[in-house]
Amino acid sequence: MWLMVLCCLIPLAALAAILVFKVPVSQTLSFGLILLCPLSHVLMMAFMGGGHGHASQPGSSAAPEGGESISSTGRPAIR
Repeated sequence: MWLMVLCCLIPLAALAAILVFKVPVSQTLSFGLILLCPLSHVLMMAFMGGGHGHASQPGSSAAPEGGESISSTGRPAIR
């Protein structure tokens, strides 16, 4: 819910900056594109779980039965 509100308010804030403060459109678009990369990485890590801490959950083990280790892709690691 909050993500939807944020995605709606950011373009409205940019439009308000352009209209009210007479900020050049090219400057606003350039700044938005520069912020897009780090912001998308932060959101991706937040929503994808970051891939950390899964082995420390109760009832899970670091290695599956048989002593094989699992790579980050979920397949047995090649030795």
